[in-house]
Amino acid sequence: MDVLAFLHAHLFKWVIEPVADQFLGIFDLNGRFGLVFIGISYSVAYGVFRFRKYRGLTDAHSFWQFIGGSRVYFHRSALLDYRYYLVRGVLKVALVLPIVGLVDPYILRSGDYIAFFTHLWGARVQVEEHLALSLLYGLGVFVLKDFVNYWSHRAFHTRWLWAFHKVHHSAPVLVPATASRVHFVEKIIEKMATTFCLGAYAGVYWYACGGQIGTYTLFGVTYLVFILNGLAGNLRHSHVWLSFGPRVEHVLNSPAQHQVHHSDAPRHLNKNFGINLSVWDWMFGTLYVTTSKPEPVRFGTGEQDHERYLTIYSLIVTPFVETARNIRPTKRPQNGGGGWTRWVRHGMVASQAIQQTGTERWRRVMRSAAGRRWQR
Repeated sequence: MDVLAFLHAHLFKWVIEPVADQFLGIFDLNGRFGLVFIGISYSVAYGVFRFRKYRGLTDAHSFWQFIGGSRVYFHRSALLDYRYYLVRGVLKVALVLPIVGLVDPYILRSGDYIAFFTHLWGARVQVEEHLALSLLYGLGVFVLKDFVNYWSHRAFHTRWLWAFHKVHHSAPVLVPATASRVHFVEKIIEKMATTFCLGAYAGVYWYACGGQIGTYTLFGVTYLVFILNGLAGNLRHSHVWLSFGPRVEHVLNSPAQHQVHHSDAPRHLNKNFGINLSVWDWMFGTLYVTTSKPEPVRFGTGEQDHERYLTIYSLIVTPFVETARNIRPTKRPQNGGGGWTRWVRHGMVASQAIQQTGTERWRRVMRSAAGRRWQR
């Protein structure tokens, strides 16, 4: 009986409770996948459908057909996304939190920065708590986090990290649950990067204010996150083309822009890394703006990967196998002549004949492997 009690306790702690918490997350306002935000997004999608139907811009006979119907929402990839969403609860408890917990003591927090500045310049008189200060602090958190996520996302499109991010891009159809199709290694790196940067920002801001300032929230959620999640955030991972227009899309990332990011068309490669804001893409040369006219896009990383990413096991393990292959050294030509640099990214083979030797050859290989071809 002691063995059964032990197994029951651990099964409940490591499997049942995490999966249940993950499922209950659909009733939470703190995540984009909540039912409220999904309802808002698809209400917007219905408005788009009625508008295009009225203008004769769609051949869809029903709203269900317009958003993709059974071929999208009951596709094998979509069904995998629903299962993986629940499994993420287990991965979070079993892997993400313990690994982050090991590194956490070595990450500087807001208190460390406040102590450092106080030691340099002495304590400051605390200013009176004011709505404007809370709004400004929340704006700073939002902008900084989006900036960090932009560069984190861009880093995962380079050779050594692409295998892990490929898990997300391997989906040949997009549904809201695809947003959760993220490898735990990517979540760990993203969480540590944002923790470090937000800790520094909070330390500087709170020291300047002489004390801790809370962020303004709506229903317990940071106000900007609540607003942007309500602006059809779930349509980013969908087959509903919704463009904000070229002008707005220089600042805000539209669903159509993120669908372009998932496209395997050469003209869309390495575009629109922004999460909520596209201003970073504009600043750093990776922006692709859209119009109200839908572009033909095909999602996924190519047909060669459709069968490779159809199980929970493959989503978790395959990236490690591919990374090991990248690390494994390749034989150099005996004659010292040129060779082929070849690696697969975004479902396309990037092959290039390299004729030079020495420094120039290495520079060109690394430029290709690091994925720095972001110019139009």
